[in-house]
Amino acid sequence: MEHSHDPEDIAKRLENGPSVNYLRDWIYGGIDGAVTTFAIVAGIVGAELSAGVVLILGMASVFADGFSMAASNYSGTKAEHDDFKRIKNIELRHIQNHPEGEREEVRQIYARKGLEGEKLEHMVELVTSREDMWLEVMLSEEHGITEDLRSPMRAALATFAAFLICGFVPLIPFILGMQASATAATIMTGMVFLGIGAAKSRWSMQSWWMSAAETFIIGMSAAGIAYAIGVGLKLLIQV
Repeated sequence: MEHSHDPEDIAKRLENGPSVNYLRDWIYGGIDGAVTTFAIVAGIVGAELSAGVVLILGMASVFADGFSMAASNYSGTKAEHDDFKRIKNIELRHIQNHPEGEREEVRQIYARKGLEGEKLEHMVELVTSREDMWLEVMLSEEHGITEDLRSPMRAALATFAAFLICGFVPLIPFILGMQASATAATIMTGMVFLGIGAAKSRWSMQSWWMSAAETFIIGMSAAGIAYAIGVGLKLLIQV
């Protein structure tokens, strides 16, 4: 079983409230970091440029793109907070100024769930007896949002950290001056994609190998496109 149903354990879980998950920020940053950096590596290798160019452009991309993604995630997550506050204020104003109309909305919400007659009216009475519960129901049922929002700063930091960690992997063979650096970078980046995919299967219904294969195909496809563009541009420039 996923968790205990002992009354004391249930009380502790409910007291702590639902946890906010930053999984998508880690996965988003990790995959994009590895894809972006490896795409640069693949493009430069395809164009047959030097390892020095790989390191310069790769390092610049890791930090600049990582910061850009983190900043974008911060702004996007903050926008979710602002939108939540806006909708919450609208619903609160409606409850205070147009209570009968809002009661009818509650009635129709629970009627759609199969309640009718006295049970329906009793539910409407219960929900609308407390303003905070009434507001919570309207937000979740009418707008599909809750107060359990992710922190913009933590979301940004998760994205940035994952981008840096995974984005550095394709550059490691070039930093160490390894022979056949491009081959080593390809293998190491492929392992990152497989690792991210396998790890995220813990929070999905997919098997670990299916999730790993899916992430691997997505990442390597992006790298293949970049390599093809690098080769194409080299041939075009030589013409």
